Amino acid sequence: MPIPGTPSRAELVDHLVRTRIAGAVATPRENNLSHFRKLANGDRKYWLGLELGDRWSDEQDVLAVMAERVGVNDDPEYRYGQDTIDPELTVAALERLAGRLRKAADGRQRVLFATGHPGSLLDVHRATAAALRAAGCEILVIPEGLQTDEGYVWQLADVAVLAHGASLWHTHSGEPMKAILTALEHAGRPLPDLVVADHGWAGYAGQHGVDSVGYADCNDPALFLAEAEGTVQVTVPLDDHVLSPRHYDPMVAYLLAEAGLAGE
Repeated sequence: MPIPGTPSRAELVDHLVRTRIAGAVATPRENNLSHFRKLANGDRKYWLGLELGDRWSDEQDVLAVMAERVGVNDDPEYRYGQDTIDPELTVAALERLAGRLRKAADGRQRVLFATGHPGSLLDVHRATAAALRAAGCEILVIPEGLQTDEGYVWQLADVAVLAHGASLWHTHSGEPMKAILTALEHAGRPLPDLVVADHGWAGYAGQHGVDSVGYADCNDPALFLAEAEGTVQVTVPLDDHVLSPRHYDPMVAYLLAEAGLAGE
């Protein structure tokens, strides 16, 4: 299905709220706070491939960043019920992401795309990869035969994914990105100039020193902390698994238009 026409900024904000990509999202407050607490307590599953040390050991500090960068409720006493993503923050982050994509296009850079949410974000990354290739970028082809403890690292529609058996796998782990970057280094191949991803794919790349941008939900605070520290360049807040993957199409159209890539 083709990406629909490019919405205006106001139309995109309205669309994000109507489809619950932002606004009153499906993720409940208690789930958000649980993830913030587990990250602060050092549970590396929630570090998304990053090395946070003891810098975020106070969950209230995590909440403060998430309120600022995502728009969750900033009241620590609000513990149950609906939580939110501010659609204005989503669009502002998309505009920052567009600037980094334009830089990649202008420099004909090597770009690697990856997703831990293939059921929803695969086509977001695929469409972005196609636009950058048309602009002259090299979309990096990953080495073959890679695997982690969770499964095989494949590339589908220009996007690296984790496969388990015959299925694409949802993962928060940074290990698949580690496998790619390690294999590239061992083969003497250059690392990407930019990684566009989500979850641990984006986190590990940024931690490894590669320019990294990505998408994250309001219950995945690590990438927002990494953006605050400068380890990840841009993190776009959104619900990363809404009712239909097609709901993201207007968002992608807006992103590419802002990057000057819509006609590439």
